[in-house]
Amino acid sequence: MLRLAVLAHPAARVERVELLDDASLGVWVRARPVEGQANVAIERAIALALGLRSRQVRMVGGSTSRRKIVEIDLPSRAVLEDRLGTRPTT
Repeated sequence: MLRLAVLAHPAARVERVELLDDASLGVWVRARPVEGQANVAIERAIALALGLRSRQVRMVGGSTSRRKIVEIDLPSRAVLEDRLGTRPTT
């Protein structure tokens, strides 16, 4: 189980998930931050980007902030980086 910081970008033109320089995830979603719509979209976008089911990604903090904390059902950070295609090659 991984716990990661997420920087949310609601009301974006294009949905995407990327690993940021500070080791957090940047998540851009089209949903607006109204009645939790963006939070649900963020969980779904992360799950889709990582090839997981929606229930394997849970927001555990920051539901009303752009900075959020999520728990992801992955065994290690290396697996996260592999699935996002950002793992450095050696």
